[in-house]
Amino acid sequence: MQPIKIIIEKHLDGYVAYPIGIKGIVVGEGNTYEEALADVKSAIRFHLETFGREALEMDGISETFVAEVVV
Repeated sequence: MQPIKIIIEKHLDGYVAYPIGIKGIVVGEGNTYEEALADVKSAIRFHLETFGREALEMDGISETFVAEVVV
């Protein structure tokens, strides 16, 4: 199994986690970083069981960056 990059955001009321490079919407949440990560891992497993390995779009992603801009 190949590694999947996960973005984890800290909000006032908890954490939200989502993967990069998966077709469809996959999100996890939790009160802690670890809970959100565990929840998104479970959601990814379910997503892959439901839609198959074709749901992974990892071939086109070699690096992930997070940038900040002011608009």
